[in-house]
This record gives sequence, C-alpha cells and structure tokens, in this order.
Amino acid sequence: MRRIVQLEGESLIADVRRPGFAHDWIEYPKTGPAQVVERLLGASIAISNKVPIDAAALAALPDLQMIAVSATGTNNVDLDACRARGIVVANIPGYAEHTVPEHVLALLLALSRNLTAWRQTLLAGAWQRAEQFCLFDHPIRDLHGATLGLIGSGTLGNGVARLAEAFGMRVRRAERKGATTVRAGYTAFAEVLAEADAISLHCPLTAETRNLIGEPELRAMKRSALLINTARGGVVDEAALIRALKEGWIGGAGFDVVTVEPPPVDHPMLDPALLALPNFLLTPHVAWASRPAMQRLADLLIDNIEAFAAGMPKNRVA
Repeated sequence: MRRIVQLEGESLIADVRRPGFAHDWIEYPKTGPAQVVERLLGASIAISNKVPIDAAALAALPDLQMIAVSATGTNNVDLDACRARGIVVANIPGYAEHTVPEHVLALLLALSRNLTAWRQTLLAGAWQRAEQFCLFDHPIRDLHGATLGLIGSGTLGNGVARLAEAFGMRVRRAERKGATTVRAGYTAFAEVLAEADAISLHCPLTAETRNLIGEPELRAMKRSALLINTARGGVVDEAALIRALKEGWIGGAGFDVVTVEPPPVDHPMLDPALLALPNFLLTPHVAWASRPAMQRLADLLIDNIEAFAAGMPKNRVA
C-alpha cells in the first residue's frame, strides 16, 4: 500500500481523481518548509507545487520514492539530491499551453494601449470635462507590426508566438545568452534585446538563468520596449527593473511573478508607488490558473503518479 501525501492541496482548484492502485491519500491544504519532513514521514509519493524539498529533508525521508511536482517548474526540489537517492521527480509540461500565452497577450495589450493610464484618467474626471468626443492624453501602440522577442521557446513560448503572429507581430526567438553560435530559426540574444518592441520570458529558473535580465540587458532594450515575465521572478534582477521603470530605461513591464512568493508586505515589487505606475502591471502568479488549465494539470499529475507506480515513469526530470 503506497502512501501519497499532497502537501499543498489548496494550490490546485480541480477535481483530482484518485490513482487507480491501492494507496493511502493524505492531503494538507498548505505546508510550510518546517513541516515537510514530519508530513512526509512514511510516504512513498509526495505531491508538491512550491514548498521546498531540499537535500536535508530528503535525507530524513528514507521511504520517499517519487516527488510528483504539480507544476512545470522544479526549482523547489533539489534534483541532484533526488538523483543521488534514486527518487523519481516528474513535472507537468504543457498543461498551460493556452492560459499562459493568453495572459502574456493580455499584459501586452493592456500596456501597449495604456489601459491603466486611461482608467486613472477617467477616475480623475478628464473625459467628463473634455471639449471633444475623445482624449489623447496617453499614447496607444498597436501590436501589429511590432517585434516580439521570445526568451525561451518551449510549449509556452511557442504558444505566445502563435498568438503574437495572429496579431501581426514579428517574432524573434533569442539564442541562449552567451552562446557562441546561433541556431537556425534563432537570433543572437543581444540582437533581440536591441530590436524587440516587447520581450517575453519563458525560461526556467536555474543557476544559468538567475538574473538573466539585469541592468545591462534592460539598458540595451529600446526605451519604449515592454518586458513581460510569466516565468519566474528570479530570472529578472528586480532592483534593476524597478530602477528601469522609475528612470525610464524601458517603456513598461508586465509581471506575474516575483522572487519570493507569497511576497512579504515590504517586498519592493509591491511598493504602492511602483504599483501605481501606469506602465507596470503585476498579477499574483495566476497566468497558469484558468480552471481548464488547472483541471488538465490535475489529470496529468495523476497520470504521472500512475505511470510511476506501473514502473514506467514519464515526464521525468530526475
């Protein structure tokens, strides 16, 4: 009888079917880092979304055989320690192939058309005082004809490319930063930074991608360019981004992620003065969270667990 422990049940709003093999299912609404070991004692399968499972925790869990990550990103799990202990780690790629690209386009449209600034203008009563039928207070840009740079061209990046091209955008896929050769179909990283009217990030958070976009990269972008991040907060140097927005190095930014989630009350990305800027939009890590996407995630999660139990692990990252 396998014991399955779901550490973060509240992170998934879906009908989660139970695996089709004999098991005990234990579910916690949420779990803090200090509770991981005590809750996973005796478990053979752990389900985790964002709570960290590090080498120290793994060393205290001799019965653990699999970590089923209920997300695509696996930076919360020590993959090297799992490999050393023979613990299978499986993630869920592709489930958000529609919802994340739609969120990216929503951020691009809102920023390009200055929707936040227009809302503030209306709340201030400017239209009501106008002498003609419309206002020209804020610039409006079309996506059509603009260049979109993609950093990361997996399922989500390709989904964004399809939608962007439908709007008439030119899509440029960036080669890896620092690469000495450029693959067919890709453009050198520095060229994408310099040419793009908007850049959208779709890469995992690794040692190589941490602070991938910092002050040099932000200063290399057009002063009118938009930066969209629905990947991980750590991919962008947040201090540099805040300066870029306040000092006008770039045209604006739309983020769905920050470095610490949930953020503390004093997190700089939630400074009211920053959130009040019309060219900055921040959403609370919900680009992935449409109900259809969450249900697909739940179905694939159990598929991964059943495949592991059958001796044929899939979507294995460790």
